[in-house]
Order: sequence, then structure tokens, then C-alpha cells
Amino acid sequence: MTKNKISFQKLNKRIINCKKCPRLYSYIRTVAKEKVKRFTNENYWGKTLPGFGDINAKLLLIGLAPAAHGGNRTGRMFTGDSSGDWVAKVLYDHKFATKPTSQKLDDGFNLINTYITAAVRCAPPQNKPLKNEFDNCLPYIQEEISFLKNLKVIICLGKIAFDSYCKLMRIKGVKFSHGKLFHHNNLSIICSYHPSRQNTQTGRLTWLQWKKVFTQAMKILNDK
Repeated sequence: MTKNKISFQKLNKRIINCKKCPRLYSYIRTVAKEKVKRFTNENYWGKTLPGFGDINAKLLLIGLAPAAHGGNRTGRMFTGDSSGDWVAKVLYDHKFATKPTSQKLDDGFNLINTYITAAVRCAPPQNKPLKNEFDNCLPYIQEEISFLKNLKVIICLGKIAFDSYCKLMRIKGVKFSHGKLFHHNNLSIICSYHPSRQNTQTGRLTWLQWKKVFTQAMKILNDK
């Protein structure tokens, strides 16, 4: 086992056992116990979620937070919900994943040259984390980025993920807009609207717009 893999395993174990945010910890446990009707017979993960993917990745996706009945249920980010459907399909189409669907932990969905993480690791009430909850999670992203030695491109999914990354890296003067590309510390940063229902079902984020973000990322990686 490589030193880098051991580092990720230790970090992920700390994340899974994290209880820094009492409000979030209480919420995800309550959701896991009470569930929703369509998932009544399922055992929810109900714990803090680590990132996942290829530890030799050149591409990093940063989301907002796990969904209460998506990642918080399945135990993997962008898995088992509509946002995960969009992420899995576009990654597969660009050869960053082994299959076009991400439904549960043992479904054979694996990332290729890609790692996925989030600004906050617990599903927040009303999808609205508090400032201190973001701050508590920032060190985890910082460690992940330091472990991803081959990283070349970061895609920030939504303004909140973008703001968290900018705060972490002390980037100032750059405004979020869909499709925006800028460079920092030898990394290419691409901004995208988050593939939430609020964006995809209203037409704010179309499939063509979404696809272009990953086509751009793939082109940058192929050129480097």
C-alpha cells in the first residue's frame, strides 16, 4: 500500500468519525432514522461523508454538501439522487467514470483520473450550512488537495463551492460565473452551476452547458 493511499485512508476515517458540527451531526442522524417513505426499507449511512475517487486524479470536483436522501443515505457523494445522475453521466461521457449511473456504494461506479469532494461533509438542513460549518470542513479539502499530487484541474460546482475554495486558497477579486476559467497555483479552475434540481429543472443549467464544462476540462488535461 502506497504512502498516499494510507494518508487518504487515515483522513477519510477522521472525516467519517467527525462530530465538529453538533447541528449537522444531529440532523443527519435524525434523517437516517426517520427516512422518507420511498426509502423506508433502506439503511441510511447517516454519518459524515469523505471524498472518493482516484487518488492519482488530475481532475477534482468540489460540490456543496451531501443530499439528505442522496449521499447521506447511500454513503457516497453524488450518489442516489438527481444531481448524482447528472454528475455520473457527464463523467462517463468524458471517460472520467466506469459507468453512467451512480446509485449505491457497491454498484461498480468508479472514477477515472477524478476525485470528488464537497465544501461541507454532512447534509445540512434546507441545504444551508452555517459559516462555522464551512470553516470546520475547510481543513479536509486542504488535506485532500495536498494529497492529490497530480492535480491539474478543479471544477467548482456552484458559487458556494467556489467561495469555499477561494477562501481556502486566499483568492480575491475573482467572481463566479458559469463556465468561467482562471488559473491559480498551476491549477486550472472552472466554475459551473451546481447540477441541482433547482438549476436543471428550471433550465438555468442545460445539459449542453454542463457538458461544455467537462469538455473544457478534458481538453486542458489533454493539452498538459
